[in-house]
This record gives sequence, structure tokens and C-alpha cells, in this order.
Amino acid sequence: MTIEIPQYGLRAYALLFSKFGVREAFKQSELDWIVSSSMKKKIFALLLRCGWIEKKDRETYTCVAPAQAIQGLLEFRVPQIIRCAQKPYAFTQLSAVEIWSDFSYVQRGREKSPYFINVIQKDLQYWKDFFHTQEIPNYVHSGTTIGEYIILIPVRKIVAEEKEGLFVESLQKTMKYAAGNDIFAYAFEYMKRKYYY
Repeated sequence: MTIEIPQYGLRAYALLFSKFGVREAFKQSELDWIVSSSMKKKIFALLLRCGWIEKKDRETYTCVAPAQAIQGLLEFRVPQIIRCAQKPYAFTQLSAVEIWSDFSYVQRGREKSPYFINVIQKDLQYWKDFFHTQEIPNYVHSGTTIGEYIILIPVRKIVAEEKEGLFVESLQKTMKYAAGNDIFAYAFEYMKRKYYY
């Protein structure tokens, strides 16, 4: 898993990779004459936390291969991350169809991967902060970007069922949503066979 990094981190990574590649280990002292001590610590913490370098031992690091780092930017992280949330939520709309249909209908690809999530109105700031700290783009009601992102839908009350460790809008409401659009016909039939026959 790799997380997007700011330009100063990308430049530091480029410098370290161009000098050491992926095999040769290096120490933080490589940046001594370039940046201040506090900035050096910030850069290394960022690169390590975001998956661009790996700790080899107590004092040395190696670069992650650029292809691996870039590809890691598009990995799906939301289903794992949301399990750590401390506030109620429910996957809804297309995301609920996806989950209840055991992913027989999949709305996502690496290029565009939205998740639709009901959250309680008063918890909206919590959710924005939660996803910002995980560096996952999020929007209220609508929005789009490349890769994985969240559409937060504020509601007064959460009604959810647990399915495989995730909280999802009820099967009944999801079935009604899926029945209203021909694009979900296969998923609707799958859910009908699985849960009602």
C-alpha cells in the first residue's frame, strides 16, 4: 500500500532512488547537507509512513521500486480502514448493492472507485477528518477523482446490518434500490436467489 505524498517527499524519494536504487541501503544522514535536521526527520517519517521507503534495520532504509510505489497508490484500502472507525456508518446505494450481491456487481476499477456511505449528520466532521488522516479523498453528496474516494451522505439516523464485518444499508432497501435500475438487473437477481429462495 502506498499513499500519495507531497512534492517535497517525491523529490526526496527521487533523489534517494536515483542514488541508491532499490537494493542499496542508506541512512538519514544522506540528506544532512540538503535539509535541516527537523525537515530530514519529517521527510523520512513521511516516506516510511506512506510506503515509499522501507526500514532495513535500526538505522538504514531502502527505496520501494517506483513501479510498486505508483501501483500501490491505486490499491483498495477503504474496506479495511473503515473497520477502525468509531462512529456509525452504512454503505449505501451502489456500494450496498456491491456488498449484498457478494460483488457480483462491481462498480469500481483502479481508475475510479467510489464508496457511498451514510453517516450521521452531526458526525460529518469526524468522517471528513477520519478519511483525511488516511489520505482518502472524500466529498459530501457528490464528487469524483482518480482512484478510491468516498461520497459521504449525511442522514439523521443510521439503519444498518453487518455483513462480513462491514455495516451496510438493509438488504430490503438495497433490493428496492437495485430493482429501480436496469444496470443492477444481474445483481438484483443474484440477491433475490440468494436471500429469498
